[in-house]
Amino acid sequence: QAQLEESGGGLVQAGASLRLSCAASIRTFSNYAMGWSRHAPGPERELVAVISWSGGNTYYADSVKGRFTISRDNAKNTVYLQMNSLKPEDTAVYYCAARSDDSDYVTSPPVEFNYWGQGTQVTVSS
Repeated sequence: QAQLEESGGGLVQAGASLRLSCAASIRTFSNYAMGWSRHAPGPERELVAVISWSGGNTYYADSVKGRFTISRDNAKNTVYLQMNSLKPEDTAVYYCAARSDDSDYVTSPPVEFNYWGQGTQVTVSS
C-alpha cells in the first residue's frame, strides 16, 4: 500500500509560478514512475507530466511544455511540479500518481497508475 500527499496549491494571478510537491509513503520509491494529472471542471482528466524512476526521462502534455517541469528527489521520496507562466486555463485540481515501473522509460498517455493522491487545488486568476 502507498500514500501520496500533495501540497503547494493555491490562488495566484496569471503569469505567476507555483511549485507542487508530492510526498510519497512508498516502499522502494525509486521503483516507481511518478506523474501529475489535473482535473478541471468537466469529464476529462489530463495527464500533465510523468517522470521515470531515475528522473532521466519525462513526458509533458503539449499544453504545459516549456512552462512546467517535473522533477524528483528519490532520497526524500518526493516529486515536484514547477509551474511557471501560469494561465487561467491551468486552473484545476492537481493529482500526484505513482506507477510501479522500473524500466526508466515513460510513455505517452494513456498511462495506468497504481496509486493516487487526494489532489491540491490550483486556481489562476486573469
